[in-house]
Amino acid sequence: MTKALEIIKYMESLRDEKQRRILMRFFKTGAGEYGFGDEFLGLKVPQTREVVKAAGLDFPLEEVPELLMNCWHEVRLCGFLILVAQFEKLATKRLEYNPDAIKKRDEIVTTYLQYAEQANNWDLVDLSVHKILGHWLLLPTNLNHHPGFPQVEERGYKQRVLDDLAYSDNLWKQRMSVVCSWKTSQQGDPSWCLRYAEIHLHHPHDLMHKAVGWMLREMGKRVSMDLLREFLSQHACEMPRTMLRYAIEKMSVCERQEWMGILSDKARSH
Repeated sequence: MTKALEIIKYMESLRDEKQRRILMRFFKTGAGEYGFGDEFLGLKVPQTREVVKAAGLDFPLEEVPELLMNCWHEVRLCGFLILVAQFEKLATKRLEYNPDAIKKRDEIVTTYLQYAEQANNWDLVDLSVHKILGHWLLLPTNLNHHPGFPQVEERGYKQRVLDDLAYSDNLWKQRMSVVCSWKTSQQGDPSWCLRYAEIHLHHPHDLMHKAVGWMLREMGKRVSMDLLREFLSQHACEMPRTMLRYAIEKMSVCERQEWMGILSDKARSH
């Protein structure tokens, strides 16, 4: 029996029917809802984190796809959190330029991207993408030397990876492209947030409005409120109401009213 199968069997033994029903409603799994078809065991996130901790940092990377392809939401989360734990172990300052660490980080990123569609609800994206892809954006990589691809400048390659997510027809990949900027903004780089906020400015889904507004708010808090105001000066009049509301959450009441007034004025003019 593989370690992955042992984890799956153990997590299935923790099934909680009452909590399962709560989670099915919370994550909108009904017909026509964004999480339609997702199946839950009824585990809380701390329980899943305990499983990840027990699995250990030496859990075989080649077995992670067995978790990511599982039908249970919590098992997939376990797989993604194992990737997070392993990536973070290899992304310390001491290992930043270590050739073996770079190789292993790239393998984790490749696995993450290969199974990105398995992160098919917002929590699976939000608990993993900034800690893997977002952190990878700040670190050296050899993936731009991949056979079959022309060698390109490192940042250009990374942007191409995120663009592929942003311009895909998959909502969760699109969310990945912007939420990964949580990490880059924390480290003082606003460029990724600003690029993907602008790309998704007219996205039709409320979950993307919230994600973009949230990342803009984090960028303003971590990097520069003036930079956030500059972005809003250019785009507030065309932003969905939810996106703008999330973006200005940390501003004063008076300033929030001023920005929301822009949308009210636009609505009246139409």
